[in-house]
Amino acid sequence: MTLSNEEKDTLVNLRRKQSEEALEQVQFLLDNKKLNLAVNRIYYAIFYIISAIAIKNDFSTSKHKQLLGWFNKKFIASGEIDTKYSKMIYASYSNREKSDYDFLFELTLEEINDLYREASEFVKVVEKLI
Repeated sequence: MTLSNEEKDTLVNLRRKQSEEALEQVQFLLDNKKLNLAVNRIYYAIFYIISAIAIKNDFSTSKHKQLLGWFNKKFIASGEIDTKYSKMIYASYSNREKSDYDFLFELTLEEINDLYREASEFVKVVEKLI
């Protein structure tokens, strides 16, 4: 399906807003000791901003791993974005799955704060490319 420029802009802005809101939710969840939910929102902040840049670049998929792979190839492997973010993106994806489905999985508050800081930094980097 081909989108008009106006439709693309609307979807890009929606995803950007979702990313921003997910980051805001992380701080609230951390303040209220809802650590697994915070891990989920960290991943989705990343997912939404990658979705935004994918829409802008006419890439579409319903698969999370395919979206992350596309982003890695297009922006990280090409050197446009620092390679340090690749590990963070995939770790966030894995952590989100584990926190949602593995009842024994638990990250420390310090680890989650580090992920939150990195995700916030990553979102700003991608925003500049949009």
